[in-house]
Amino acid sequence: MPEARDSEDPQSRRLAELDRLLNDPDEPVMHPARVWSLLAELTACDLGRPCPHARARR
Repeated sequence: MPEARDSEDPQSRRLAELDRLLNDPDEPVMHPARVWSLLAELTACDLGRPCPHARARR
């Protein structure tokens, strides 16, 4: 199963977390709210909307 590393971009980390939530047999509860939140964030970026993880850094 892919692991998210610090050097990966935010979208890759979200995809890795989504994969873990959906496919990890050791994950006791699916956490549907988090799954939907990750899907919404990833979809927003794909549709050209402002990405929630692409905020300006201060």
